[in-house]
Amino acid sequence: MSKPRKIIPIAVAGSGKTAAASLFAYEAPNQIYARAVSGWFAAWRWAMVWITQLVFYGLPWLQWNGRQAVLFDLEGQRFFLFGLALYPQDLIYLAALLILSALALFFFTAVAGRLWCGFACPQTVYTEIFMWIERKTEGDRIARMRLDAAPWSAQKLVRKAAKQTLWLTISLWTGFTFVGYFTPILTLAASASAWSAGPWEVFWVVFYGLFTYGNAGYLREQVCKHMCPYARFQGAMFDRDTLIIGYDKVRGESRGSRPRTAEPKALGLGDCIDCTLCVQVCPTGIDIRDGLQSNCIGCAACIDVCDSVMDKMNYPRGLIRYSTENALAHGWSRSELLRRIVRPRVLVYGAILLLVAATVVASLSLRSPFRVNVIRDRGVIARTVGQGVAENVYRLQVMNATETVQRYRIDVQGPHGMTLAQAAGLELMPIEERYVPVTVKLPGAAAASLAGHKLPIHFAVTQLAENGHEVREVQVLEDSIFWVPR
Repeated sequence: MSKPRKIIPIAVAGSGKTAAASLFAYEAPNQIYARAVSGWFAAWRWAMVWITQLVFYGLPWLQWNGRQAVLFDLEGQRFFLFGLALYPQDLIYLAALLILSALALFFFTAVAGRLWCGFACPQTVYTEIFMWIERKTEGDRIARMRLDAAPWSAQKLVRKAAKQTLWLTISLWTGFTFVGYFTPILTLAASASAWSAGPWEVFWVVFYGLFTYGNAGYLREQVCKHMCPYARFQGAMFDRDTLIIGYDKVRGESRGSRPRTAEPKALGLGDCIDCTLCVQVCPTGIDIRDGLQSNCIGCAACIDVCDSVMDKMNYPRGLIRYSTENALAHGWSRSELLRRIVRPRVLVYGAILLLVAATVVASLSLRSPFRVNVIRDRGVIARTVGQGVAENVYRLQVMNATETVQRYRIDVQGPHGMTLAQAAGLELMPIEERYVPVTVKLPGAAAASLAGHKLPIHFAVTQLAENGHEVREVQVLEDSIFWVPR
C-alpha cells in the first residue's frame, strides 16, 4: 500500500490563510509538482534533450542533391534517407528497423533497466522541456503550488498565459516539423506563410501539435503510468542482476531527521534523513525507498538530489544509486556487480542485435540501384498470332533508385527459343519509375507441342554504362510464367 501523503501548510500570498487542504508535499490529487534538480544524470538527460531535438527539428531542413535529405513521400511512394531511395518493395527494411529497435530495447533493458524511458523517450523529452518552461514562467515547486492555490490576479494571469503561449508555440512547431517529414518542409513553410496549406497538412499539424501539448503539458506521468505498455511488460525483461535505481535500505534505515553534526549511529538512525526530496523531484511521484516499482521511469532524478543531500550532510554518496537487486541485498562491490551484469541473457541479446544489424548493413550495401517488378497484362494473357506463334504480354515496372540518369536493356531468358517481340530499352531520370510493355514470343513449332503448358521464364534487366556497354555486376532477374494457349 502507498504511504499517506504529507501536507505542507503554504501561505497564500495576500490572503493571510493557508492552502493546506489542497497542497501536498508529494503531489496534489491531480497534479505532481516536480522539483527542479541538478546533477550528473540531469546533465545527461538535458544532453539527450538537445541531441534528440536537434535531430528531429533539423533533419527536415537538410538538403541532399537538390531535394530534402529525409523525406517520406507517401503520395509518390518513395522514402528518401540521404543518398538512399526506398520503394514499397523495400518494406523489408522497415521490418528490419522495427526488429532492431525491439532488440535494442531488450538489450539495454536487460543491462540497465528503463534507460530509454528516463533519457530518450519523446514523452520524457517533451515533458522535460515543458517543465523547464513551467519553472521559468511560474517558478519552482513551492512557487507553483502557491500560484495555483492563490486567487486569480493580473500576475497569475500573465504567468499562466506566458506558459500556455510557449507550450502552444513549441507544440505547433513540433507538429509542423512532423508533417515536414511527409510533405517537403520548404513547400510546407511557403504554403503556411501564404495561408494556403492543404487541409490534410493543417489537420496533421494541429493534431500532432495538440497531441504534444496534451501529453507533455497535462498527461505527463499518466502516459507513463497508464498508457505506455512498456511499464507493464518490463518485468519480463528484468531480473535480479539488471541495473536499476535502488535505495540502500541497509545503509539508509532507520530514517529520521537529525542535526548535521550528529552521529547517526549514536541516534540509532541510518543515513536517510527523511527529507522526501527524492519524492519531490520524481516526475511520476513515487517514493523510490519503497523498492522497485513499475512507475519508476529510470530518470535518476532521485539519485542527483539524494547525492546533493549526502554532500551537505558529509555522508558518502550512493544512498540511492544505480545497482542491482542482488548487489543491494548482498552488499556487493562495484567489480562484483559488473561481473554479474554480463550474463547469458545480455550476451544473447547483444549477439542477435549485432547479427541483425550486420545483416541489414550488408543487405543495403549489396542492394541493387534499381528495382524491377513483373506484372502480367490481364487484358491479353496469352494469344496465338501468325504462323502459330504464341505471345504473352507483360508490364515491367522499372524503378531507378539512384540520383542520376540511368539506361537499361531488357532481355528475356526462357526455353524453346523464346524472344522479345522487339528490343526493349529505356532511360530513366533520377528517382523515376516507369511501366514498360513487353511482348514475349514462342516459336510456332514449340507452341504447338506445348499447348496448354506453362513455362518458367526470366526477365533480365541490365544497367548500361554511358557508352552503352553492360554493367554486368548490376543486373536484376525477375521470374514469371509463360502460358502457352491451347
